[in-house]
Amino acid sequence: MIDLSSFIGLAGMDLGPLQPKPTSVEGNQMEASVALASHDGGKVEVGLWECTPGRFTADRSKSAEFCHFISGRIEMTHADGTKVTLGPGDAINLPLGWKGEWRVIEHVRKLYVITHA
Repeated sequence: MIDLSSFIGLAGMDLGPLQPKPTSVEGNQMEASVALASHDGGKVEVGLWECTPGRFTADRSKSAEFCHFISGRIEMTHADGTKVTLGPGDAINLPLGWKGEWRVIEHVRKLYVITHA
């Protein structure tokens, strides 16, 4: 059967209480997330995530991730030093093996799709 799930009001959806971000390196960041859908036996997850300002490291050695930003602003630094600033309406694809750092400039909310290797 085809899954035609719709997700309305993502910008205002309650994600539950914010929790400390384990990979935060600056800013005592807090985050919250909710899984919206799972496919292919859990190999693909669609969800919503938000985080407070600060910096954290990210390692996509075991997964790839597509991010679509709903609100806020971030600066992402890739392992090669390349930087990109993203905000509402922007999207980025982080391929399997991507490593880098995120600097959350403004409290951010994104829709994500993670594919586990």
